[in-house]
Parts: sequence; C-alpha cells; structure tokens
Amino acid sequence: MSNINISSSSAAVIDTLIAAETNVTTLTRHLSVHRQDSINWILNAHAHFQFQPVTAVLAVNYFDRFLSAADGAASLEWNDNGWKYQLLSVACLSLAAKMEELDVPLLMDLQVSEPRFVFGSKTILKMELLVLSVLDWRIRPVTPFDFIDYFVLMAPSKYVTDEVYFRWKCSDLVVKTIRGVDFLGFRPSVIAAAAVICVIGEGAEVPECFYQTVNKEMVRSCHRLMNEYLLDTCPLADHKVPKRPAEPPASPDGVLDAVTCVSCDTHSGDGHFVPSPIFGENGRETKRVRSNVQEKEL
Repeated sequence: MSNINISSSSAAVIDTLIAAETNVTTLTRHLSVHRQDSINWILNAHAHFQFQPVTAVLAVNYFDRFLSAADGAASLEWNDNGWKYQLLSVACLSLAAKMEELDVPLLMDLQVSEPRFVFGSKTILKMELLVLSVLDWRIRPVTPFDFIDYFVLMAPSKYVTDEVYFRWKCSDLVVKTIRGVDFLGFRPSVIAAAAVICVIGEGAEVPECFYQTVNKEMVRSCHRLMNEYLLDTCPLADHKVPKRPAEPPASPDGVLDAVTCVSCDTHSGDGHFVPSPIFGENGRETKRVRSNVQEKEL
C-alpha cells in the first residue's frame, strides 16, 4: 500500500501541474560539446556553493529553453570557441540562484571552477536580461521536483523506510538527468516517477495507482534509461574540453548590445565589478579583479 491517501485538493494541484508541464517539454537536442561543458560548469558551481538541487535543474532548463527558442538561437552566433555558452551558463545559474537561494553569491564570485572565460557583472546582467526576454519572463517552469513528494507518497510504504534519505536519492537522480539530452524527451512528471521507482529498486512491485497521472510506458522507458545511464559513471563526462583559441573572441559586450535594447546602466554604479569580460593575452582570462579596475579594452 502507498504511504498516504492523496486528498482531492492535492490531486487537483497535481492535475494543474501536469497540464502546465507541456509548456517546457518541447526542447530541441543540443548535442554539441559546448552544452556538456556548460552543464559540467553549472554542476561544479552548484556543488561549490551547495545550492539546492532545484537550482541546477532550473539553470539548465533556462539554458536549453534559450537555445531552443528561435529568438535565442538567432540572437547570437554560436559557432565560436565557446565563450558565449559560458556567458549563458553564468547568466542562467545566476537567475536560478536568485529564484531559489537565500544567499546568492556576487556575480564575480559565482564564476568558480576555473572557467575558461571570466565576465564582468555588467556583461552578465545584460545576458540575464536577454535570457529573460527570450523566455518571456517565464522562469518558474514545472520541474520534476514539483512531483517528487507526490510520487513518494504514492509509493508502497514498505519501500520508504527513511523518507528524508529516500527523497534525497530521488533528488540526486533528477539532477543527474540534466546531463543527458535523452531525458529532454520526458516530461518532468515522468522523470519524477521514474526516479522514485529507481530508488525503490529492481523487482519492486509498484501498484497501478502509481501511474494514474503519468504514462506507464513512458515511465518505464525513463526508468530503463536511468538504470543504464545514471546509475553508473555518466559517459558524457568523458568529453574533452575544446582547445583554447589562439586569439581572443569578439567582445561579449558588443554582441549583447546588438541583440538587446534593454539598458543595464542602472546596475553600472557598482564599483566592485569590471563591466566587461576579462581576457589576457592570447585569449587567456586574467585573474578576477574586484575593485578599482578600469574596463579593459579588447
């Protein structure tokens, strides 16, 4: 038997979430190494600051939706050495942290894990506004975390002896799914249900009522993918980082100025940040500079 009977009001909330998740599941697949590098950096920064699991999922959600949108794809030319993906990664993680975290690092401090490129706060803020514009300010999407509690309650109680640990294992699996493009084809509710079944373990009997809000075959397919792909070392993590370019790329400020009409001048009064990307010779980034530094000419 499941842990608890779901009330009619809770069932109505789940139905509403199920109806809303169709807005965020139609995503094109980005198979480039840049996407994997970007997600690796997001996860490294996420772990460094010990952000909540949902923050990582939101950041990658923004990242994928931006690149999937016609406006996002047309806004910037992405056939370069990767600095635009890095800038997009920083902006998406910053936005997600602002949505979920109580303690949000300064933009310069957010750029941890020795990124290939380091950007000034003004540049990141411009990119944040561009992301918000492309996403039509819809930055509260339905995620698998909206369904975890529901499916844990629907799971047979004999398998959920420690709810805190059980939920933590489910959350860990959900975060791992953001690495693989194969999971973009599953709705958040399906990913949540599959994560719960995965944590329950092989051979466990799940009642039919568990599937009353999701497609059973889709859950099984997602579950198989999790078993094959996530319960071992992620194969995509073996991708090599592209070689560092010999010449510095064009200025991110110039590209963003051309694609957005939103001014960030209201944020430029912060004297602690450098308002442009910081590059050294031959495209190598210099160390972070936090105060009394003039904008570097590119």
